[in-house]
Amino acid sequence: MKSTSIPLPAATPPTTGVADNAAPPPAQGTNAPSEERNVQVHLRKIPLLSELSDEEIIRVKADFRFRHYQKRDVVLHKGGSGDGLLFLLAGQLQVIDVTEDGRAIGLRLLVPGDFFGEIALINNSTRSASVVATSEALVAFLPAPTAMHLFSHSPSVAKQMLQHLAQKIQRDSEFRALLSINNTAKRIYSFLVLMQKKNPDGTVVENLPTHQDIANMINTSRETVTRALLTLVQQGIVQKESHRLLIKDPDALQKLVQGS
Repeated sequence: MKSTSIPLPAATPPTTGVADNAAPPPAQGTNAPSEERNVQVHLRKIPLLSELSDEEIIRVKADFRFRHYQKRDVVLHKGGSGDGLLFLLAGQLQVIDVTEDGRAIGLRLLVPGDFFGEIALINNSTRSASVVATSEALVAFLPAPTAMHLFSHSPSVAKQMLQHLAQKIQRDSEFRALLSINNTAKRIYSFLVLMQKKNPDGTVVENLPTHQDIANMINTSRETVTRALLTLVQQGIVQKESHRLLIKDPDALQKLVQGS
């Protein structure tokens, strides 16, 4: 999904007007910090909403609410009500579950442009996992009635939602297969292969999670992740850059996954 970069400006009084196709000032609530910020977001830059009609944009614009979160804040609680659809506009979030022994397991990462909370919304059920901010984040909240209206009346949203759910099923299947790998190093290498994307710079893992976050996601220790990545760097297979990993030799990484 294409990312949308939305700046987080310094604390200022909220705007009094709303520009065309832009969301209103942030609502104040239990999840909003004490300081207020100026927020201007063009809704058509949000991938799921990019093809909405002008009439649909007006309806969505009236109902959107924004919430800012600090690193480690809980955005959604497992078991909470599926009362709306959420969009990550800036920052990074992690979907986590907690085992019976209280251990947090990272399920997947969310980047700007992603939406979440759709399963509980569609099923009219409770949240199946928690979502935690791994950096300062800006999240947009769309109430359930408006979101469900889009699902049932907007062909572009319905099509993208179906594609999203199909991709999610495939990705969850790939991740379950990854977690079944007994060799820890292979599990780390497989995680990088699953996360890598091709762009003009080559093959990269964008928004690289911290070593601890990777460890939580693939059920290992932070030290093990650090050692495995250091080995890849020393062998010239990867190159660490700011907030991302450049895969210099994708074939060599794939061979490590295969055990060659």
